[in-house]
Amino acid sequence: MYNPLDITSSHNLIEQYAPLVKRIAYHLMGRLPSSVVLDDLIQAGMMGLLEAAKRYDVSKGASFETYAGIRIRGSIIDEVRRGDWTPRSVHRNSRRITQAIQKIEASLGRDATDIEIAAEMDITVASYHALLKDSVESRLFSFEEMTSSEGDAPGEQLSGAELSPVVHAEKDAFKAALASAIDTLPEREKLVLALYYDEELNLKEIGEVLGVSESRVSQIHSQAAHRLRGRLRDWQ
Repeated sequence: MYNPLDITSSHNLIEQYAPLVKRIAYHLMGRLPSSVVLDDLIQAGMMGLLEAAKRYDVSKGASFETYAGIRIRGSIIDEVRRGDWTPRSVHRNSRRITQAIQKIEASLGRDATDIEIAAEMDITVASYHALLKDSVESRLFSFEEMTSSEGDAPGEQLSGAELSPVVHAEKDAFKAALASAIDTLPEREKLVLALYYDEELNLKEIGEVLGVSESRVSQIHSQAAHRLRGRLRDWQ
């Protein structure tokens, strides 16, 4: 039987793991704009929990909580992606930033600076920083998806759909390319990503570590994500 916890009904299952759904939803909510409704995330997470109950296979070796956590998170991410809460203007300006960085770095053979990027876009540095601030929320979330290591977690092996060797090879190649691209970032951008994703510090805490404002950390993070997007353009 798939149920390692001897839960005899869906009602009991939901009751036992509802706190896990809320915990994951609250964690992701902290990385999303205020326009996203928490209840929508929790509802999507509950659907992920129910799906986990249907698909869980104890013989694969992972605990139900580990597997359910992955399914819940994936369901919430899918809900946010479907909602497309990022305004079109933000998508458009995000592409402009990425293209400007690509053009400068291809021409100069080094990291593009804030001043150079602003000049390429024919805007002031202050305006460029404002665009970074606008795009940081979408970049925080999408970059979290891109860098998530959960694809290798037991849950994926339990999903019920085995990935082909070709897909596995592509995933491994992308991860290698991503790691290499991160390694080429300016040191401060690398540090911000490490503190945010590896150490799980929030932007305010990172600002305290670096001695800069939370707003400046947001700008650094957003610029790092745009830089990576340009350097990984062959994978898009």
